[in-house]
Amino acid sequence: MERRALTAGDMVDSQCTRCKALLNHTIVAMVAGQVVRVKCNTCGSEHNHRPAKEPKAATVKGAKAEKAVKAPRTRAAKAPAISDEAIWEEMIQPLDPDLAVPYSMEGKYKANTLINHPTFGTGVVASCQAGKVEVVFKTGRKLLRSAC
Repeated sequence: MERRALTAGDMVDSQCTRCKALLNHTIVAMVAGQVVRVKCNTCGSEHNHRPAKEPKAATVKGAKAEKAVKAPRTRAAKAPAISDEAIWEEMIQPLDPDLAVPYSMEGKYKANTLINHPTFGTGVVASCQAGKVEVVFKTGRKLLRSAC
């Protein structure tokens, strides 16, 4: 049995983008003998042609080729992270907590000096930048405003 060539106006099965189903569509446009644009006969939407997907060839389960066994991936070992509390304890150890200066936004601070902050407690100045000072507190590092 011979199939006649499809032309505009013929019916074809296409996946409808609005209905989300494989339905009858009317061919609206063709390019080089290929269906390009269709109109759904159910909802009336016009869209590009999406032909029915070809079913995959069935394979016999016993005839599968054996896959090469892969070694499990090993992750690069990360160095254990040092907690902020441990860093704070190490930095504060050689310093005298009684010499802690009360924190002020207008204050000028040098590295390795103690600051007493009203919210964060006692901290050690790690570095000074333009208008900011990095302080290590027991709860973590904070960037505070200063006159440095």
